[in-house]
Amino acid sequence: MLILDKLLLSPLYATVWAARQVHHAIQQEQAAEPDGITADLSELYMMLETGRLTEAEFGAREKELLDRLDKIQSR
Repeated sequence: MLILDKLLLSPLYATVWAARQVHHAIQQEQAAEPDGITADLSELYMMLETGRLTEAEFGAREKELLDRLDKIQSR
């Protein structure tokens, strides 16, 4: 009877396992997101210093990245 129960419930177990894996992956991605934004900001400053961006372009991109960072930190 126990083997039959496991066979019948195996699709449910597999679904729960997959959902946990997806949840774990999402949490890892969200934890790493601030580091990615910080790296993007560093690159942005470097582009400004080397003249590849104008002040206006830099300001717009910086505001977007800082807004994303604030949004993440408020969660």
